[in-house]
Amino acid sequence: MPAQTPNAVVSVAVVADGLPAAVRAKAVIAVSLSLLLALLDYAIANVALPEIAQDLQASSSASIWVVNAYQLASFVSLLPLAALGARVGYARLCLFGVVLFMASSVGCAMSTSLLFLSIARAAQGLAGACILSVNTALIRFIYPHAELGRGLALNTVIVGVGLALGPTVAGLVLAVATWPWLFWINIPLGALTLFLGYASLPRVAAHGSMPDALGALLCVIAFTALGLGADGLAHGANWSVQLILLAAGGAALMALTRRESGLAHPILPVDLLRAPAFCVAFLTGLIGYVASNFFIISMPFTLHQDYGWSATATGLLMTSWAFGLITSSTMTRRLSDRVPASVISSAGLLLTAVGFVALRLLPDHPGAFSIGSRIFVAAFGFGLFQVPNNRAMMFGAPAGREGGASGMVQVSRQGGQTLGAIAVAATLRIAAPNGGLECLDAAAACAALAAVLSASRLVRKRSRAASA
Repeated sequence: MPAQTPNAVVSVAVVADGLPAAVRAKAVIAVSLSLLLALLDYAIANVALPEIAQDLQASSSASIWVVNAYQLASFVSLLPLAALGARVGYARLCLFGVVLFMASSVGCAMSTSLLFLSIARAAQGLAGACILSVNTALIRFIYPHAELGRGLALNTVIVGVGLALGPTVAGLVLAVATWPWLFWINIPLGALTLFLGYASLPRVAAHGSMPDALGALLCVIAFTALGLGADGLAHGANWSVQLILLAAGGAALMALTRRESGLAHPILPVDLLRAPAFCVAFLTGLIGYVASNFFIISMPFTLHQDYGWSATATGLLMTSWAFGLITSSTMTRRLSDRVPASVISSAGLLLTAVGFVALRLLPDHPGAFSIGSRIFVAAFGFGLFQVPNNRAMMFGAPAGREGGASGMVQVSRQGGQTLGAIAVAATLRIAAPNGGLECLDAAAACAALAAVLSASRLVRKRSRAASA
């Protein structure tokens, strides 16, 4: 292998089977820090909403846009940015995202109105999408093929750490400082990420053409209109307006698909779904994340309203989910590179469904261990599912399409989470006052459905072997 300089452009051939061990460690730390930067800041903002609303003299309902602006901007820009990353370089887009995240964090910290804060949070969401859209593609080129599962498992651990640390970090900061400091702490973390990433991230040679500007606009319009329309229906808003939004989103989606038909690197890579292995992995991930959000969003309501636990106690109990993810992800680092996703992901999703059913069958006055242990079981299974399924998506895409595959991995996650959140809102509104328990039923059903879909890969594999 030829010698490399830290900042040299590394060709696809060189990094096709991973970076050299000496550089890989720094690159892994840089990718992990960038991912933590995007996830941690999303999580800690939720805790500070009451203080932000009071300080900026905004209503509680209006302050939710501090969260929604981040989530919406991130989700709608994922695919255009994934396509852009293939052209300008995955490392370059990731580092640009870190710079933008730092700049928008300054804007958040200096906000004096809810409108300005929401705009700055939307910029943060865009920056987070720059990072998330190429995160999996970078992992693909950092690790050798035989060890890709380790890299994806590490990503899952970072996600769990971000979820677990978010409320804790927010609580510690707010105990000694005001809410703007939740955003000021991003500056040193971002600077460290830039320092490590500039010298170590793989500079894969750019391929494909620049994304079509009109196509990118159609993609943003489609996902924004569909998301807002579905969310409005779930909350019982004026149905005629929401149907117009859904129709506009559907029309934009159809126009985008038709416009990009035949392109080698489309913004919306629906052609990847023609490959059975990729399609099954994508749908399994999408349904699996719907199941997880049915649980994550509704469970705090269930613990508080149905079982009488305080908000503080509920937060502590919910950390069992993050710890379960971390524990199982560390175990699957080696297994996912040796055992097919059809086995590990299916077993993990089935275990998740069992955990949700166990939570649904809690006694009238459960103890903390009874609740926490069942949440841990569900999360442990979910951690088993994520890594091999994401690995199957990345290897299910042809060479040169890593950017599109990376974007679709994130779409399966954020799309599933968004659909789950919308479904929870509708369930809590329609099935009140037992909506929380109904959400657990739906979570178990979705996890079981995803397990069956995942297991179909094993059946298909045996059918091909029998016919060979």
